[in-house]
Amino acid sequence: MKKITAILMSLVIVLGLAACGQSGNDSGSGEGGAGENVGERTVTDVYGREVTIPEKVESIVCVGSGALRMAAYLDLNDMLVGVEEADREYETSTKRDYAHYYYDVYSALPVIGKGGGTSYTAYPEEILTIMPDVIISSYQQEAAEQLQNETGIPVVCVRYTSTDFINESFYTGMRLLAEVTGSEERCEEILSFIDGCKADLNDRTKDVPDSEKPRVYTGAVTFSGAHGFSGTYANFGPFMAINAINVADETGETGSFDVDLEKVLEWDPDIIFLDPGNMNLVEDEYRTNPSFFESLRAVQEGEIYAMPSFNNYSTNVTYAIIGAYYAGTVLYPEQFADIDIAEKADEILKYFFGEGYYDEMVADNMGYGKLTLG
Repeated sequence: MKKITAILMSLVIVLGLAACGQSGNDSGSGEGGAGENVGERTVTDVYGREVTIPEKVESIVCVGSGALRMAAYLDLNDMLVGVEEADREYETSTKRDYAHYYYDVYSALPVIGKGGGTSYTAYPEEILTIMPDVIISSYQQEAAEQLQNETGIPVVCVRYTSTDFINESFYTGMRLLAEVTGSEERCEEILSFIDGCKADLNDRTKDVPDSEKPRVYTGAVTFSGAHGFSGTYANFGPFMAINAINVADETGETGSFDVDLEKVLEWDPDIIFLDPGNMNLVEDEYRTNPSFFESLRAVQEGEIYAMPSFNNYSTNVTYAIIGAYYAGTVLYPEQFADIDIAEKADEILKYFFGEGYYDEMVADNMGYGKLTLG
């Protein structure tokens, strides 16, 4: 029934627009506005789909994980005419950088979908009531095509992955969104800033011999929900950025997984990072099995540190960079002696959003520092 309703609404709107077009300016040159032929162009999205969009895009909605975050990084709020319900819940929570910073903007916009992943969660009827020029999507391809078929509105997919440290798929998605919205200059500024951070992190650590590097483990990470101590990452972005020795890389895994605790005992890492947002799970495990934790050298020597999750509805690029700098101050104190993490965090947040809010992260248990078990 919903699909039939959506199709009928599309037909009504298309006929109405056609009537307006017949009574308006048909010059074809078009500067935008009701009744004008503004022209079209074609873009190729990340799935290789050729999508025809207006020559000048003036309004958008974003669906799926990561799409609205990229729009926020490109400062496209003036184009937004609706948001997903999942992005309107972060007034006090800082777990999603963009959704927290722009809460006042998002909470005032119509809801156009439930949100929560890369599968189909859009509300096509609601999208049709506001008729954006383009739908920006990080859905899987089949879901994106379904949404385009049901609304008649072009859907451009900008999906990126988060298996390592801000990889090329993010750059591709950002540049595609910039092409659609005419925000190329802002896009290149953001990407250049990220490149500068990557280069700085690498330059500080690339010449440190492996024999002088501590062996590190990150646990209690968030992937598909919260995990306890055994939840970890191979190819962990912040560690990769500073050339750290991540013991989980020895497994041959390429992303997030749960490791056998006996393997952690075998590794006996020098330093451990834990997500403070999942410490309730770790504390429960500690009470149940204190001997395991007390057998670890890092626990005995107090070398346990906070590493707030940078993945929440895809990658918070800001937090990934901040996390890399913080890990650098812990693993390489000499090379990062000039870094104050609170100042660095606000510097990074300010570049992306115009203002820092690290004090709010700390208040929300998203800060960096030492942790104590038990």
